[in-house]
Parts: sequence; C-alpha cells; structure tokens
Amino acid sequence: MSKLVFVHLFNDRSGSPKVLSQVVRAMSQRGTAIEVLTSSHADGFLSDLPGIRREIFYRRSENKLVTLFYYLLSQAFLFLFCLRYWRQDVVFYVNTMMPFGAALAARLMGKSVVYHVHETSLRPALLKRFLRQVISLTARKIVFVSDYLRQAEGFAGKCQYVVHNALDGVVTQRPERAATGTFNVLMVCSLKAYKGVPEFFDIAGKLLDRPEIRFTLVLNADPAEMESLLAGVAIPTNVALFPRQVDVARFYEQADLLLNLSRPDEWVETFGLTILEGMAQGLPVVVPPVGGPAEIVSDGREGFLISCYETGRIAEVIGQLADDREQHLRLARNARARAKDFCLANFEEKIASVIES
Repeated sequence: MSKLVFVHLFNDRSGSPKVLSQVVRAMSQRGTAIEVLTSSHADGFLSDLPGIRREIFYRRSENKLVTLFYYLLSQAFLFLFCLRYWRQDVVFYVNTMMPFGAALAARLMGKSVVYHVHETSLRPALLKRFLRQVISLTARKIVFVSDYLRQAEGFAGKCQYVVHNALDGVVTQRPERAATGTFNVLMVCSLKAYKGVPEFFDIAGKLLDRPEIRFTLVLNADPAEMESLLAGVAIPTNVALFPRQVDVARFYEQADLLLNLSRPDEWVETFGLTILEGMAQGLPVVVPPVGGPAEIVSDGREGFLISCYETGRIAEVIGQLADDREQHLRLARNARARAKDFCLANFEEKIASVIES
C-alpha cells in the first residue's frame, strides 16, 4: 500500500467525520500518503487535514425522495471518480456504510477496502440490506465503533475489529465547576426528531417552575434550517437554542449535566462521541440504556441510563442533581475518570494496527 484513499460523503461537524479526521491524522503521522474524498462543505471536520482533499458531489434536500435521488446520483459519480486510482497502489477506507460507489469501484479494480461502520439505524430497510450486501462483497476489513455495533451488524467471514472512538486531546483536571446559583443542562445533536429534540423540550417544560435550571440545545444545523424545521414548535422559555458551532467546548464548560435523548426504537446510538466529550469536561450524563452509551456509562456511577421516553423521570433526576451538590460532584469526578479510558493515543495505535496488518 502506497496510499490511503479515505471516503466520506458529507463533510460536516458530526461524529463520524470527526472520528475519520483522527484516523487521517494518525496515518499521516506514520508517513502514509493520504487522499480524502468528501463533499465541498468547507466548515466540517474533514477540512484542513493532511494530504490531498478531493471534492465529490453530495447534496441533501428536505424532500426524502429528492435526497434519495441525489444520493444515488452521488454514488454513480463517486464510482466513476474512483476509477482514476486503477493504476495506483491504494487502499480505500470507506467511512460509514453509505459511500457504496467507492467500494464497488475498488472491487472492480481489485483494491482492498476497509470499512469503518458507525451506524445501525438506517432507513429504508431495503437500502440497508443493499449496503450490507456491498460490504459483504467488497470489504477486506471492517471496523466497528462499539461491541454493541459489532454484535448487531457483524459480517460472517470478514476480519472484524472493535475500535472505540476517542477524545481529541488528553483529559485534564480542570477546576470543578463552582455553584453559581444556576444549573445548566446541555444537549448537542442534529435537528432530527429521533435525536430526542421533542423530548428535550418536554423535559424543559416540566421544570419551568425551577428558574435556576436552564437548558441549552446546540444543533448541527444552520440558522435557516432551524427556523424552518422548528416553525410552529412551542419552545419553553427556559431553553436557549444555538446553531452549528465550530467549537462546542465553551458549552461543555458552562454546563452541569449532559443529555443524550436518542430514541432507541428509531436511532440506536452506536457510541455517542458527544457523551464522551461531556464526561471529559466533568459532566454527569443521562443517556439511553441501549447501544454504545451503555458501554461507556454505568448507571448511577457516571450518570444515568434512562430511556428518552421517561421524560418525567429524567426531569426528576435533573432536579435531584440541581439540589444535591455532593451527588453531582461524585458523578462528575467519575465521569472524568471514565473518559480517560478513551485516550487518542490508544485509538491511533489500534486503528493503525488494523490498517497495516
């Protein structure tokens, strides 16, 4: 292998491109030639990486049928684009199940393919079956982000590995957040119903009689998308909304508790990188009791494993932690200690071992 060609469709600031950016940097540091194929969006995690970046066509729409058309068109273009590597000694590193055009081109050219699988909740089911067939046909190695995901989406007869996601930097011992008279509850997610945005508003509404408890929602969406998709939605007065951020560190620093409210029957969190980021900042967490989060968080130790549908119980937990400083501090210290288990150096060593073996 003289070159790694990384493929990811949408260059945004969500978890899967962030993880891929860590892989790219790790392999570049080891002297591997790098090319990254991704969308033209300029403010994502795949911008300004080592190596050569090549833009590929990818577009979305609010209309699901139009989005599907764009997606299939993008894969046809991607297939043809990847044929330029026919005479080169390359390995294709396909991030998420989605870029099947690159995998099929690699198969045609006799090139090795490594898949990095992040997701399980793909719709429609027919598309997911097709993408799994492509992986079965083309992949030489498959990386999963959690044990849960490997069990849910494993492939017979393939070299399969679990490499948990990692924090970008070292977990440092920052001063414990002093009591300020307010208790700030944070959620960072995309603007999708299955991410629990309606449940977040419901929980906030249940605590309107507690003015010292404030809620912050940071959405992976621009202001125009937020205005369109939240039009007519009753947003409680104790909620502050923010659009997509280049750096969310300041929100973690100002928070006391982090929520992840993904609906387990619609979108199973296979890891939950924002959970780990919050824990590294000393934030107790409330997360789903299934999927990857259950591998990171022990109920009652670093936070709580509670279904997003139990909004009343979550509201009670928030009120309890706002009132009990000692319990909050205990959970915060445990959360920071647990986050240290997911250091970047371990991730880089494991992912390099997978790629180079």
